[in-house]
Amino acid sequence: MRRFLLLLVLALAPPVPGAESIILATTTSTQDSGLLDVLTPAFTAETGIEVKVIAVGTGAALKMGGRGDADAVLVHAPEAEQVYVDRGDLIDGTAVMHNEFVIVGPAEDPARARSESGAIAAMAAIARHGGFVSRGDDSGTHKKELELWHAAGVDPATVPRREETGQGMGSTLIIASENQGYTLTDTSTWRVLRPKLELTVIFSGDPPLFNPYHAHVINPAKHPRVKHDSARKFVDFLVSENGRALIAGYRVDDGKPLFTPHQHTAPAP
Repeated sequence: MRRFLLLLVLALAPPVPGAESIILATTTSTQDSGLLDVLTPAFTAETGIEVKVIAVGTGAALKMGGRGDADAVLVHAPEAEQVYVDRGDLIDGTAVMHNEFVIVGPAEDPARARSESGAIAAMAAIARHGGFVSRGDDSGTHKKELELWHAAGVDPATVPRREETGQGMGSTLIIASENQGYTLTDTSTWRVLRPKLELTVIFSGDPPLFNPYHAHVINPAKHPRVKHDSARKFVDFLVSENGRALIAGYRVDDGKPLFTPHQHTAPAP
């Protein structure tokens, strides 16, 4: 919480005289992966508009947008996004990129989740064995976890040794590694931190694990203080030829891209 408040204070601080700036509220995976460290300087170089990033869980980012405390959001929970679209807080939604969620855990896989037929069955196997580390922070990843438990017919409160960290993906992965437990993670954060973790991928590649990212601009008709035009330029940049090339070209040591840009922009929720 203290880190969030510090970031909020910094983001709301007066900009450098003469420099246009916007506030982007976004999920931790875009920050922890390092992608925004590539995208935002390129956008600033192209437009002269600075981007102040507040990286929190998707739920917190959407709440910021709903209060008009950000100019744009970059998030990954379509059903939650739709609520704010329907309320009129978010407009100009655009599909930007995607990767997937993966279930990771100890190499010996004591729950034998790896042998299951799909991600939902794998979560059910983990529920029977126990030992799951949840973000528990209303993030897009936490929302996906709850969705998978529900699909598996599992009440997460009944999962033995399930703990909630209330922290970002990086910290949650570290705790899961230390405890030799299972967790759900986006592939970008996982691949960046993987060399530091004593965990392995247990399940991946199943349609329920698809992880789309959308950008939205905050509606100036409802929140007059927001900088709609500059925020719109940022969203347009993300899906421009240059922006898509930067997303596709962002890689880690294994040489594979962390995110796949959408080939065509599409309306987000």
